[in-house]
Amino acid sequence: MELDIAPWLNMAIRWLHVITGIAWIGSSFYFVWLDNNLEDPKEPKKGMSGELWSVHGGGFYHKQKYAVAPEQMPDNLHWFKWEAYFTWMSGFALLAVIYYYGAELFLIDNSKMVLTQWQAIGISLASIVGGWVVYDGLCRSPVGQNNKLLGIIWFSLLTAAAYGLTQVFSDRAAYLHVGVIVGSAMAFNVFMVIIPNQKKVVASLIAGESPDPRLGQIGKQRSLHNNYMTLPVLLMMVSNHYPMTFSNPYNWVILAGLAIVGVLIRHFFNLKHRGQTNYALPFAAGGVFILLMMFASDMEARERKALSKGVEASFNQVQMLVTKHCASCHAANPSHESFEEAPGGVMLDKPQFIIQHGPRIMEQAVKSDIMPLGNETGMTDEERAILGKWIENGMKVDD
Repeated sequence: MELDIAPWLNMAIRWLHVITGIAWIGSSFYFVWLDNNLEDPKEPKKGMSGELWSVHGGGFYHKQKYAVAPEQMPDNLHWFKWEAYFTWMSGFALLAVIYYYGAELFLIDNSKMVLTQWQAIGISLASIVGGWVVYDGLCRSPVGQNNKLLGIIWFSLLTAAAYGLTQVFSDRAAYLHVGVIVGSAMAFNVFMVIIPNQKKVVASLIAGESPDPRLGQIGKQRSLHNNYMTLPVLLMMVSNHYPMTFSNPYNWVILAGLAIVGVLIRHFFNLKHRGQTNYALPFAAGGVFILLMMFASDMEARERKALSKGVEASFNQVQMLVTKHCASCHAANPSHESFEEAPGGVMLDKPQFIIQHGPRIMEQAVKSDIMPLGNETGMTDEERAILGKWIENGMKVDD
């Protein structure tokens, strides 16, 4: 029995990433919701800042929050940290397994910058570490005293990073890396700020000292930042399924716009949980989304029209291009060293298969440049235009 470990390992890590991500996001959303719904305690206790009654699963819960800490250390204290740690570790493992190990296929785009595998990995790691250093520095600087100003600066820097990364890596790898930068900042917030501050508070309680209230304030600020970054980072993590977002000369603008949509939606719910309903926010989010959709579609149509102008496309031409650029992977017996079987079960080594998968070729190789992977065969824009013209003309076979 032959066991193909790679796809099973990929699935296991991805599954773990999704599971732990759900757990982390769920706890993050819940505690921000809880903070926004706390009421003044009816029976005040020293240090208590709010309380809440709720019902779930057939029972009632009475939650009390202490702005800094209770007078005494409770016997059982539940920590929320491993969800964040395992989400980041599993996500980084996926990055390594897919984008580092398969750098030539998924990370590097030689039409943008010729890089070796290790150079590309080095740039990737530098962007992740650099993102955290810049973000953390902003939070610790005087700018960190103003969440709105900090958010604007951080958003602007991420937009600049998105532009820079799209000039270096493949488009979908660039999108993913912006997500990794943001997700890493979120996880490092937990690992390097929130949990250490909470441990210092616990140590003060055990020692019979009064905890520093600023520790809790800083932790709450970082937690709020994580809350607003969640929806944009989720989009970036699944963006590889939607090439219409990144296969565009202005893909970094589209990414910035979609991030704004996510922040507006998150802000609407945060305000709503505080009893401040502002329906202008979801309408604004919807408006931005529609504008982005129209902008991306228009840019795509203009580019394809310009490339296909005067192009003649026959099935013989298309078959030659598919054989040259696609069939080494997409065949019954792939000749490409990275594949033992056709990716996704898509075979293009026979005329009937090319016709059958015409719409998929359109999405993957014409409207976007996902295929060939890493464009390692050097497919040109003119060749993509020939494929697109043939498909638009009804995928006719030469007489």
